[in-house]
Amino acid sequence: MHGQQDTGAAAPPVFRIRGLSKTYGSGELAVRALREVDLDVARGEFIVLLGASGSGKSTLLNILGGLDTATSGQVLFGEQDLSAAGEAALTAYRRRHVGFVFQFYNLIPSLTVFENVSLVTDIASDPMPVDQAIAMVGLAARSDHFPAQLSGGEQQRVAIARAIVKRPDLLLCDEPTGALDYATGKLVLDVIARINKELGTTAIVITHNAAIAGMADRVIKLGDGRIQSVEANAHKLSPSELAW
Repeated sequence: MHGQQDTGAAAPPVFRIRGLSKTYGSGELAVRALREVDLDVARGEFIVLLGASGSGKSTLLNILGGLDTATSGQVLFGEQDLSAAGEAALTAYRRRHVGFVFQFYNLIPSLTVFENVSLVTDIASDPMPVDQAIAMVGLAARSDHFPAQLSGGEQQRVAIARAIVKRPDLLLCDEPTGALDYATGKLVLDVIARINKELGTTAIVITHNAAIAGMADRVIKLGDGRIQSVEANAHKLSPSELAW
């Protein structure tokens, strides 16, 4: 079965989300971050999550990544019920299946690029060679540099190499271009798009920048903890075609 190449509806979803709700706090101080979210995500899909601050984007991403748990509802990753998983099972899920990229790079200043990326390989069951991951993000020549010797965009690409070296099924990115200028942001988006295409990695990217939505398979807009709209792009743009 060539599931990796089958983008039709017959491919089983990598995520099946039903009635997902998340409430922080209780009583008068309760904040309802997600309200009855239903969503399927196909394997290998590139999804952009759009929405204002407080719309529930990061909460949804954190639950899908096993960093947070729902108050009610169900999240199935394949056949695994994340909503019923304990902390040990969620830790194993994150290690085996998820690569995270955040707005801030979280690199260890005293380690080189190679060392920052190789740290993750200790917890991966089938990592790619570290040099291969670094080459994929275009930094082969900077492998022995320290973070302080790199630009912001280069540091973000190191963070992406660190996320993909363990060959994750999922690449979850929370505002990956938020701290970068226009040209550098495009470079980082190009890396994410290539990984999605070449490795078949399911990519979900949070952004407040609506222009980035053009490169997605589907654009999901959130507001007040609910999905407001889901739109498929008939013609995906490459990062170089984006303008904002």
